[in-house]
Order: sequence, then structure tokens, then C-alpha cells
Amino acid sequence: MAEAMLALADGTVYKGTSCGAEGETAGEVVFNTSLTGYPEVLTDPSYKGQIVTMTYPLIGNYGLNEEDFESRGPMVEGFIVKEASPYPSSWRSKTGLSDFLRKHGIVGIQGIDTRALTRRIRQRGVIEGAISTVDRDPESLLAKARTCPGLIGRDLVKEVTCQSSYEWDKGTWRLESGYLHPIPEARFSVVALDFGIKFNILRKLIEHGCRVTVVPASTSAAEILRRNPDGIFLSNGPGDPAAVPYAVDTVRQLLGKKPIFGICLGHQILGQAFGGSTYKLKFGHRGGNHPVLNRHTGQVEITAQNHGFAVDAESLPSEVELTHVNLNDHTLEGMRHREMPVFSVQYHPEASPGPHDAGYLFSRFIDLMKGA
Repeated sequence: MAEAMLALADGTVYKGTSCGAEGETAGEVVFNTSLTGYPEVLTDPSYKGQIVTMTYPLIGNYGLNEEDFESRGPMVEGFIVKEASPYPSSWRSKTGLSDFLRKHGIVGIQGIDTRALTRRIRQRGVIEGAISTVDRDPESLLAKARTCPGLIGRDLVKEVTCQSSYEWDKGTWRLESGYLHPIPEARFSVVALDFGIKFNILRKLIEHGCRVTVVPASTSAAEILRRNPDGIFLSNGPGDPAAVPYAVDTVRQLLGKKPIFGICLGHQILGQAFGGSTYKLKFGHRGGNHPVLNRHTGQVEITAQNHGFAVDAESLPSEVELTHVNLNDHTLEGMRHREMPVFSVQYHPEASPGPHDAGYLFSRFIDLMKGA
């Protein structure tokens, strides 16, 4: 295996071996605490601009197949693991991890101490880094890491949104039939603003009886309303929510016109449309094991998350009720408007492979459309 090197902008250098494509990449280095779900992580558009470190030590043991993808292909800038399994073992596997990364030109590194790297990120915060299999001069690679642009102020939505509108028609995957099983009859029409939408969100909307039209992030409020949907969905996506003022302006014009449900970046954009502000977290929330308190029921939901920014709860007007809170750091995880049929969450209730504690939120969206 070819040698590889990871350099962080703070001067730290890790030496390992390649587990992906030959070449070089740079981005914000983050970590994900999920034990499974690496195909979904690799293809999640919210990771655009980021190099992802998996904290679980063995990644790739069940291979990859396109049925598990969350977008048209890998979106990460780079991939870091302790050990990439060379022998995937699953009847559903179509390719191994390293072969997949090589095919799609994703540079990866393995054989480094991912625990030490994760501790460094937790202590110092996310940091820009560079991985290379061709430049193994530490000083040279450090210089590249230090010139890598961060996420603050960057509009990455424009790099992952669809170029034109389309209809989505796949329901939830089933073991016995894949996506070919009958889907429920559509009772409601939904326009989904694509800020970097995950496919499983669309599958969940279909499963709950929605006819879904996905539109580009730049679509105007007037054009959305001309479609006369029963509801509007605001998707997840990458980058700084303050860097997409056009999306905030669109959502502000949609408030009160139709029921609205937002997830992740959609939640952050909605928070700004309400008049609030967002800020960057020290190291973000990424993984499938984050506890969130539902303030209505008193129950704790174990959630999947992937975000580096948050809505400042103190900046929101009194008309907005805070419905969910993160139990690790008490950041805002959910909100709803007290008068308008509008709500959002910071986490991912559609999580694939899981957990599924928050799946009820799609039913809540349906109820809002029923009452509109």
C-alpha cells in the first residue's frame, strides 16, 4: 500500500497508508461517531468541504452498494479510518471501501491513531487539514492545510443542489423487494428545497403519502407558491447557513403561506428567517448516538446528527417555541412557531441506518398539511 500523510493546520502530522485514490485533498477535518452507516456518510451532501474521520476502528466490513447512497455519489473531500476492511462480507455488497474511494477519486488514509485525532478535534475544535499520497514533505503539506479555506462564509449549497426540478418516486427500501414495492397513494404534494437533500428524506416523504417535487436552492418563493403545494420541506445541506441569504429570504417569504418542515441546514435557515442568528460549534455533532430531550413529552430521543453550526436560541423571537434540546451541550435541536404551521429540527429523523426514535416528525408534517 502506498504511503499517505495527513497534516493539520495546527502543525500536527500523521503518517499512514492510502485507502483510496492516489492524490491530494484538503478540507475541514471532522469526526463521526457512528458504528455503521459509512456508505451514507460518504454520500451525504452535508459533508461537502469536509474530510471525515470515523471513530469506530474498523470501517468497510460490509462493503457498499448504491441502494444505500444518500445522493448521486460520494460528497466528502477525504476519508480517514483506523483500518479499512480489505474483505467486505455481505450479500448486498457490490464493492469494497478502498475500491469505491479509488473509483470516485476520494483520497483516504488509514493506519493513523484516530482516537488521538478525535481528541485533538474535541479539545481544539475542527481544523483544516490536507491528505496526500504524492506530497509527503510535512512542511509542504502543512502549508497546503493552512491555506485551505474554512467553512465560515462559504456557500457550499450551490455545489450540491440540483440543477433543475424533478419528481421523486422511490419509497423506503425493503429487504424482500428493494425500492420496487408498492408505495402509498399520494395524498399531499410537497415541494422540497434542495440545499443538499438526502435521498432517505425523500423516501420517508413518499412513505407518508406525499408526492414530492425537488427544486433547486435558488428557486424563488413565487415559483414555489405557483406550484401550490400542500407543504414545503427545507432540506439538510453543507456549509455556513449565514452564507445563503437568498435561501433565508425565500423562506421568509414563505412563512405563513404553507406548512413548513425543516431539517438540519433547513432548520438553521428557518431560524434566520424567524429573525434569529447562527454560530459555529467547536467541533459539531456528527454520529448516530446523540441524546436530545423532547421538551413536550419529556422523553429522550437518540438521534443521528451531522452539523457544525447551530441556531442561537437567545436570538429567536418569543413567537418561536424551543421544542428540543441537545443533552450533551444544551444547544437548540428543535423549534416551532406558536402561530404558524412551521417547525424544524437540527437532527435527522429520517436516519439511515438509524436510530429511528424521531420518525414521528414526518407524521407531524402530515398532520399540519391535513389541517391547513
